[in-house]
Amino acid sequence: MSLHLGRTQFGNTNNIGNVFSRAEAESLFNEWVLNPKLKVHMLQVAHLMKCWAAEKELLDDAGQWKWEMAGLLHDADWDQWPTLHCKKIIEHLESNNIDPEIIRAIASHGPIHFGVEPETNMDKMLYAFDELSGLIHAYSLMRPNGYEGMDLKGAKKRVKEKTFAANVSREDIQDACQRANISLDDLINFIIPRQATVL
Repeated sequence: MSLHLGRTQFGNTNNIGNVFSRAEAESLFNEWVLNPKLKVHMLQVAHLMKCWAAEKELLDDAGQWKWEMAGLLHDADWDQWPTLHCKKIIEHLESNNIDPEIIRAIASHGPIHFGVEPETNMDKMLYAFDELSGLIHAYSLMRPNGYEGMDLKGAKKRVKEKTFAANVSREDIQDACQRANISLDDLINFIIPRQATVL
């Protein structure tokens, strides 16, 4: 089954700045995503995106929401329509005249799967957070105190342990770090304390 999107242009530049309201995005999220574990993952990635936009990109509230919205909806169609993953959410966002930057970030969050290269910082960070966020959360679930006391050494050990969270692509994590020009250590250190607040 190929998830390749077969295109690299998304949305319409006339729609730059158009976003869902938080209520609209959350309504779509709750309607499309029924799996509670997937919901946690998407909420965590959304929070990481918002934090990065605020702390590293120094964006205003509107800019932060664009990043957060991309994270919140990046896997929206995975739960109910896995064979249409990315296609369905992209088409839905395009039909609602959503900002093409958000759509493109979602389209490029797995280049090997969707055939779209991450180009912007938003693209690159959504790709970078996606897999590693899931692995770190899986690690928290096996620890007696969850995120409390979690450190770089322990998390990095799990990344290297290929049998742990084996469905998480280490190749994607490495590729995403290189594209975003961030070390694995720095990315893990960014994720742990911020993701710990979203449970």
